[in-house]
Amino acid sequence: MDVRVLPKPVTALMTTRLLQQTTFWSRVKLRLGWNVLAFDIEADGAPSGDLLLLMRGVGGGRRVAYSPFGPELLPDGERRGEYLAALSSELDAHLGSSCIFVRWDLPWTSPYAEEEDRFDGEGRWLGPPETRLRELRMNWGVAEVGLRKAPTDILPPDTIIVDLKGREDGILARMKPKTRYNIGLAVRRGVSVRTGGHADLGLWMELYGQTARRNGIVFHGRPCFEALMERGSPDARARLLIAEKRKKPLAAMFLSASADRATYLYGASSDEGRSLMAPYALQWAAIKKARQTGCTSYDLFGVAPRPDPDHPLYGLYRFKSGFGGTLLHRQGTWDYPYDQDAYTVYCARESAATGFHL
Repeated sequence: MDVRVLPKPVTALMTTRLLQQTTFWSRVKLRLGWNVLAFDIEADGAPSGDLLLLMRGVGGGRRVAYSPFGPELLPDGERRGEYLAALSSELDAHLGSSCIFVRWDLPWTSPYAEEEDRFDGEGRWLGPPETRLRELRMNWGVAEVGLRKAPTDILPPDTIIVDLKGREDGILARMKPKTRYNIGLAVRRGVSVRTGGHADLGLWMELYGQTARRNGIVFHGRPCFEALMERGSPDARARLLIAEKRKKPLAAMFLSASADRATYLYGASSDEGRSLMAPYALQWAAIKKARQTGCTSYDLFGVAPRPDPDHPLYGLYRFKSGFGGTLLHRQGTWDYPYDQDAYTVYCARESAATGFHL
């Protein structure tokens, strides 16, 4: 497969529903210390979308490249590995000799989510096969086997997409009865939702800190959320929503809008007042806000791939599946090493760490 890339300004990135491939996201990451690059892609002589690529140093004068939810377009679903390897190879000259590897957080639907034998008798997805078999399939047709399944997925590969088209009562009707009940219960118990501003970042950090300690999740520092709250660009923006009762904060979340899609980026809730069901009121408010900005779908951003009580994200699955969406299984995170020895060392360090990386 013949693939070419042409550098361009990040301000010229195309409008997309994938927030992490927007000019807005490049500004967020630039504030957090990343270098940002943008390219137009041509595959077999035809335009194939564009790409936001992030780079940062990892010590010793070496760097890594990372594309969050890119590339968006897949010219030929049967040749994904061949296309990705060709794209990675073409980018090599633009990334410099110090780049160890390029990491792809693929937005494409997993090929195993389209095969009947990967579902059980109750229609629950069994997930992809072992890594060795996934790598063999990805590298089919690649002249030199170069693509590797990353040690961890960075962005969540499994999510729930809620359809926001139609009337509000139709959206409510598609929810599970318990979810509808809890939305109403929160309202009856006096929970209200407002849009927050920079002055509310301290409030957010307190709720977020409680949530991180309670659930053992990776804690992102205040600069991350300050960057999110900067003025949006024409292609995307993010806002802080706060659920409270009598001005007492109960829950909060960051909601983004990009093209016709809204995304639930981060959420937090208080250790107190949990019987007030504030997170349900917050999500319903987010759905209504998203519809007001023209969004027709809502990405709840990360769940267990199936209703498995042993999965660490099962609690999120139970909560988010109540809003009546459809499970989406993406292909996950893949690496193309330029320096195999340095890549092996990097992966060993990464596997020994905890939480999400890059």
